Amino acid sequence: MARISIFFITVALIAGMIAYSGRESCTLTIASTEGGSVTAPGEGIFTYYEGTVIHLVAGIEAGYRLVDWTGDVDSIANLNDAMTTITINDGCSITANFEKVNFMVSAGYGHTVGLRSDGNPVAVGDNLYKQLNVIPWEDIVQVAAGGEHTVGLKSDGTVVAVGDNYNGQCNVDDWTGIIGIAAGLHTLGLKSDGTVVAVGLNNLGQCNVTGWTDIVQVSARGMGTVGLKSDGTVVALGDNGSGQCNVASWTDIVQVAAGGDHTVGLRSDGTVVAVGYNNRGQCNVAGWGNIIQVAAGGYHTVGLKSDGTVVAVGWQWEGQCNVGDWRNIVQVAVGNHHTVGVKSDGTVVAVGWSGLGQCSVNNWDLDP
Repeated sequence: MARISIFFITVALIAGMIAYSGRESCTLTIASTEGGSVTAPGEGIFTYYEGTVIHLVAGIEAGYRLVDWTGDVDSIANLNDAMTTITINDGCSITANFEKVNFMVSAGYGHTVGLRSDGNPVAVGDNLYKQLNVIPWEDIVQVAAGGEHTVGLKSDGTVVAVGDNYNGQCNVDDWTGIIGIAAGLHTLGLKSDGTVVAVGLNNLGQCNVTGWTDIVQVSARGMGTVGLKSDGTVVALGDNGSGQCNVASWTDIVQVAAGGDHTVGLRSDGTVVAVGYNNRGQCNVAGWGNIIQVAAGGYHTVGLKSDGTVVAVGWQWEGQCNVGDWRNIVQVAVGNHHTVGVKSDGTVVAVGWSGLGQCSVNNWDLDP
């Protein structure tokens, strides 16, 4: 039986060699610009037989998008797609080109806010407390949608806010030197010196950030605050009823996301960790890889992969995890029960609960 198997393998190899004997070998040179890389088949010089179809996958870094493929691109199926193919007909050289994006979205409990590349925001959804009244804002570089308020960071480091101010969460008029913002039922401001300021609901100590230093990113949700330090460790305070503040052992973290009752951390190797309430499986992220951004909602967690696709775990009752067919996504955001994705061309998609119109983003163009 073994001799027969070897015979058939040998015949198959010979047949393959005969089939390729009439085809010339061609070289394919692959390179990339800053902001990403070509993860499949890789970068460098490769040799293939003429007529071979090669699958190309561009790995995109957080905050960037694929512009196009350039070079000898006549046989590339889609010049603007991070996942495409090229048919090798001759020696050729191609480059994946990336650029920074300056548009974004943020999702609150019942509203969604988008920032256009011209610095002007747009908003849809619940407007009970006038949290959608962002049209007069200009020169905005970041937006954050809270429970029922909206915060905007201006290019000069000052901050504006509209919406529910019952607990003083919109009292940001005197803030200066701010480089990052986040909003839950409170508002956080990250200062250029690595310290943090906070206003709003503080019933569980979520605004007690006075002693924080060396912070590079902040995240807020409900009654919790999470801070990422420059050394890759994480600090958290506020509600810890489900262990969502148990992040002291985390290391090598590059981004954090605070959910309703859970906390998510993205590691530098593209894997993800999570702690806290897991009744809907929102912390089941152990198998994720190649992630470049994470977002945490009320009961679900979303991850953006380097190839522009999206994964999600957790509560699915409202369809907020139906992201399996999303492509060319450059940023994700989640509200309590909805998920929003920004595509590389500046258009926006959303799934989940839209009872207040918070998913009505189909006509948005954030990069006009």
